[in-house]
Amino acid sequence: MQGAVRHIARFLSCMGIFIACSLGQAAAQSFPFPTEWEKLWTQAVPLFHQDTVEICILGDVMMHTKQIEKAAAEDGTYDFSSYFRAIKDKISDADIAIANMEFTLGGKPYSGYPCFSAPDELAEYVAECGVDVFLCANNHIFDKGASGAMRTLEMYEMLKESHGISTTGLSKDNEAFEKEFPLLVRAKGISVALVNFTYGTNIGSGKEWPKVIRTGNRREIEKAISKAEDADADITVALPHWGQEYKLQHSEAQEETARWLIGQGADMIIGTHPHVVQDYQEIDGKPVVYSIGNAVSNMSATNTQVGLMTTIRIIRDRNGDVTMMPVEFTYLWCSRPGGFDDTYTVIPIREYLDRRNEWKNPWDYEKMISSYDRIRRETGIEDGIREKQDTNINHNK
Repeated sequence: MQGAVRHIARFLSCMGIFIACSLGQAAAQSFPFPTEWEKLWTQAVPLFHQDTVEICILGDVMMHTKQIEKAAAEDGTYDFSSYFRAIKDKISDADIAIANMEFTLGGKPYSGYPCFSAPDELAEYVAECGVDVFLCANNHIFDKGASGAMRTLEMYEMLKESHGISTTGLSKDNEAFEKEFPLLVRAKGISVALVNFTYGTNIGSGKEWPKVIRTGNRREIEKAISKAEDADADITVALPHWGQEYKLQHSEAQEETARWLIGQGADMIIGTHPHVVQDYQEIDGKPVVYSIGNAVSNMSATNTQVGLMTTIRIIRDRNGDVTMMPVEFTYLWCSRPGGFDDTYTVIPIREYLDRRNEWKNPWDYEKMISSYDRIRRETGIEDGIREKQDTNINHNK
């Protein structure tokens, strides 16, 4: 609301200067205002169009060896078109779509775990599905050293030109770092700041650049959140890569960091890394999703084939006030070859609950259902829109 008042003050100030300069003080006092102008003084005129921005966030996009082998074609190209075909419309319909890209594009020879180097076609496919922002701060980003990370950025730069994607979490130099940490993205006049960082990397880069920000570097994270506020971001989303792998409940360290982030000014926290969905919490009324799990991978261990697609809706009213609506969760199932069909397919679980007959192997369907029930029960996160948490956010200070 303070932002609206500021706009009105500027308008009235300019109006007074214009009249005084054009007519002189005496003439200004007797100037006959047109009827349309009188309405500005007697009626509240909205300063903004009411708008809603939808932000969609996907978990870990991974590339294990079997995925590389399955996607390989005889002509040397790679086909990943089955991955998101069941959720592509949801991704592309979002105003801002974000995904955690947990691999490098280090070039040939391609490799899976433990040192990931994915075919370039994977990133292109994700961009073609409508993902706008690639998150790069994760423990695998230096799997192919500094040169592999730099090549990843070079490939993403090409996708920025061809598909309009943006990246954050990994910077090639100080100039890029200043632009991308935080990354400011805008849709329908609403500005969103993204602060992406990781607990660490499996392999060090050995060089100053490219670099990622680590969780322990709180000074840089605090500075990024402060920069977002100075830039009048309407919402600041912290995107940490953190936590204990395969645990459905968050750790004390995660919660301590979450409370610190909220205290610094983060409006929402969406985490990755554990490869499973973790529980949900609200801190000072701000939503914290500790882990949204995998989006696509070859993992088959307990709970690792279930992930969350998280949807955030931001509404700006006619006075300029911004409200974050309750978070919406869509449970996803990553079916491996021989399950739903002959390849990797990410399925929105709720839409397929009564479609067991469509499975190539019913055993995969039964595993999906049991995993879905167990994770909802143990994390407390239900499929759909949460009934709680309707947060008013005002950064116009």
